Amino acid sequence: MSEAAAAAAGIVELDHLVVACRTLDAGHAWCEATFGTAPAPGGRHPLMGTHNLLLAVSSARFLRAYIELIAIDPDAPAPAQPRWFDLDQPALQAQIASGPRLVHWVARTTDVVAAAAALRSAGFDPGPVVDAERMTPRGLLRWRIALAVGGRRHADGAVPLLIEWGDVHPTDALPESGVELRSVGVGGIVSELAALLGVDGLGIASASPLVAELSAPRGTIALISA
Repeated sequence: MSEAAAAAAGIVELDHLVVACRTLDAGHAWCEATFGTAPAPGGRHPLMGTHNLLLAVSSARFLRAYIELIAIDPDAPAPAQPRWFDLDQPALQAQIASGPRLVHWVARTTDVVAAAAALRSAGFDPGPVVDAERMTPRGLLRWRIALAVGGRRHADGAVPLLIEWGDVHPTDALPESGVELRSVGVGGIVSELAALLGVDGLGIASASPLVAELSAPRGTIALISA
């Protein structure tokens, strides 16, 4: 990737970590048992047939960060395309049958089209940029997101999904949780890719595509990707 392409990507920051769950009830129980605090209600994604819960994990190093606990919405019609984060893949569903797992991370950008072009120039096709939305108690939340073809994760989730928020960010309405994101590591060459995109605060994960360390009421918690 050229320096010009990286510069054109605009400001790129870690936005949130994605934890896949078989059900949201399982995600809620896991969150309380793991961190010692309950997640907040999220909403439904009509575009993808999924729904979520959210947990604020902002810190001085990672501003406006949160964890998204996501599951297939059993009450939603099947989407026209495969669901994001490999949720339709039998292998991932088998992995999360024993409990929720960290599977991906999302990077927010001020220009998702330019950031997607930068990723593409480095050999990772982020897919088309689409508009998405979900209803919240405070109104409609809107964003633009690059959706990988087939809903698949590049490098098993080490390459980020790219998102550009509208005027409102999910953390604007999230209560403090007592959980803070301390470090995030991505595996292999992806760490270089993240550096070229200008994402600050990332380290190298030697044995997993994605590793996150958080401080919580229950102590220091390490999440390792599926």
